[in-house]
Amino acid sequence: MILEQFYLSCLSQASYLVADETTGRAIVVDPRRDVEPYLVAAGERGLRIELVVLTHVHADFVPGHSELAQRTGATIAMSEHAPVGFECRKLSDGEVIVLGDVTITVLATPGHTPDSITLAVGEHGDEPAAILTGDTLFLGDVGRPDLLGSAGRTSEQMARELYRSLRDKILPLPDDVLVYPGHGAGSACGKALSSETVSTLGAQRATNYALAPMSEDEFVAVVTDGLGEPPAYFADEVALNRAGHRPFDAAAPLPELTSAEAVAEGEAGVLLLDVRDDQSFTSGHLRGSVNVGLSGRFAEYAAAVRQSEQPVLLVGSAADVREARLRLARVGIDAVKGACTGLDARPELIARHSRLTAAEAARRIEHVDGLQVVDVRAPGEFAGGSLPGAVNLPLIRLRTLTGELDPDRPVLVSCAGGYRSIAAASLLSARGFRDVSDLLGGWAAWQSQNAVTAMG
Repeated sequence: MILEQFYLSCLSQASYLVADETTGRAIVVDPRRDVEPYLVAAGERGLRIELVVLTHVHADFVPGHSELAQRTGATIAMSEHAPVGFECRKLSDGEVIVLGDVTITVLATPGHTPDSITLAVGEHGDEPAAILTGDTLFLGDVGRPDLLGSAGRTSEQMARELYRSLRDKILPLPDDVLVYPGHGAGSACGKALSSETVSTLGAQRATNYALAPMSEDEFVAVVTDGLGEPPAYFADEVALNRAGHRPFDAAAPLPELTSAEAVAEGEAGVLLLDVRDDQSFTSGHLRGSVNVGLSGRFAEYAAAVRQSEQPVLLVGSAADVREARLRLARVGIDAVKGACTGLDARPELIARHSRLTAAEAARRIEHVDGLQVVDVRAPGEFAGGSLPGAVNLPLIRLRTLTGELDPDRPVLVSCAGGYRSIAAASLLSARGFRDVSDLLGGWAAWQSQNAVTAMG
């Protein structure tokens, strides 16, 4: 049996290659859109990828099933309950996919979504050696029951289905079964995911809060508590993943625009996405552009600041533009209409961003009338402390929340360390807010400054 995990840290997303070494027959589970790693791995082992299985309709990324099917001729497969508009093989509960001595048994495990499945992998007819749990069971957590893949059902209804799926399909398996989840720490598909990428069912039985002995009502209460609102762009992902997408072509050329042409596109409604680091952006950027640097969880936050179906123009070096385009494709943003890789320093095209130290921010909070202090961290982070008078408008939903702010009043934006705050502040500036600053170093810098002040 061959079972290889491919982990994409920037999306906290795991995909898998499963194969029978003797027959050379293979499947890929939940692939990302840049499918070359699977093709290389299969080629090195002499494998034929015959099937691409999606564990459910994803909300946080766009999988590469179309790309892999195009490159290999493989069939796409999903649960028989998957509400999709593209052709695929429908998998039923208990169905066995035979690769040779290696077999994969399909377990219907609804709860995260109605169509969620778990794949139990074994060989020689023995008990499963591993389970690929998708977003049903994570390490330290379970899949959220409230995402848009479950539209039409309440989070309580989905949580009850998840309880039964875990108790009836997964927990009866032996303790030594390896658990391979669809996501790790950082994913918005759960609330307390481990940074580990593989475990055993016995270890999860002992440590995962959601697998502890409890009644169905107790389970519903604990898994629905403290979820918060999902990212606004998840609705876009679900719609695209249900409809299907065209294969992504990373080699397709991007038109190169001048700075003046790029600014004009921004004024016409295109998102000017500056992917450089925050220091470069602060020192000078195209008027109307939004900064989401490649150093962090770029794709998620770029998707968060973009309006649905809004075309994108990338600003940065040629190498950064290539990387940004690929990472945007992973979350279904293919509408990249061009790039600007060389900035023209003409004053009418260039703007500068205001970043404040913690001491400067404190003076501004104390002395500026009407100042709007905005914290763009997640609610759980915000609950641990924030700047005086701050309101919590998480970046992952900010594009839908800007109406809660007055564009004619000054704004100070903060986050944990500065990455999200400059994205949010530049988005507000691009939307016409006239006086926007962000806190350099974020909440961490604010706490350090207060500690120094207290000691002084």
